[in-house]
Amino acid sequence: MPQIFDRSSNALARMSLILTGLIVIALGVTLDQLQRSPWVTRQGQRADQPVPFSHKHHVQGLGIQCQYCHTGVERSSYAGIPPTKTCMNCHAQIWTNAQLLEPVRQSWATGESIRWIRVHDLPDYVYFNHSIHVNKGIGCSSCHGRVDLMPIMYQENSLQMEWCLNCHRNPAKNLRPAGEVYNMAWTGPSREKPVWCGTNGDKTGTPTAQTVSCTTVNPEQVGARTASLDMLPPTDQPETHMLDVAAHPNGAAGPTGADNVSYTKFTDQQGLGLFLLKQYHIRDPHELSSCETCHR
Repeated sequence: MPQIFDRSSNALARMSLILTGLIVIALGVTLDQLQRSPWVTRQGQRADQPVPFSHKHHVQGLGIQCQYCHTGVERSSYAGIPPTKTCMNCHAQIWTNAQLLEPVRQSWATGESIRWIRVHDLPDYVYFNHSIHVNKGIGCSSCHGRVDLMPIMYQENSLQMEWCLNCHRNPAKNLRPAGEVYNMAWTGPSREKPVWCGTNGDKTGTPTAQTVSCTTVNPEQVGARTASLDMLPPTDQPETHMLDVAAHPNGAAGPTGADNVSYTKFTDQQGLGLFLLKQYHIRDPHELSSCETCHR
């Protein structure tokens, strides 16, 4: 009986299997990179808004605080988009005839909301509470980037589950004193710029993040004036509280000036984060990474 297949058929079969495997691997890698790309995540993309609102102008240029527009940032599950009235508080008096602000004036006259395009939009099946992150020492710039340097708002991070889990597995790298939450330029402590933190214990009815007092001035220096970085209610204008601190063998005077607080010096973010992790009573990484944290 004559041979049906040539001897080279075995080599061709092996090459076909290898080629098929390489194609499958390449396709998998391509799809993986595609779903992480800005084309899918919209990371770095500038939305075409009805009014080209500049955070850089309003935050860095005019010094307007985040809470003035995003009133629910500390008390609600979402930061909130400011109503037209918030814009008109200023623009009823300045730039009243600017063509750029015509949609704002039209919205104010008709009562119809401006149709802003949401930049940071999580899937509907994800439960995200904005207030718990703010009140546990996560700064605005940790998630949103340097908003104060953005002429046009864009999404700094991917907001994918992998990005969230990277923080939940090690939240210490992003924790900061409560009073620095709205400080866009916060970079954490270093050897050149150490941070001293202390606490006088939990207080009933007071968020854990507000029981920690931190300063960039050595509290052991006699006569030094220390800035208490306690968070203020969202309705108040944030300001620095100056407290007289006298030398004490165990540290410095506490935030109230009456309690003895032992301050600890931190020269790196991880050390400060681990301290705040304990003081803020944040759940351990295993609990923070569980499915029910975000999916309910």
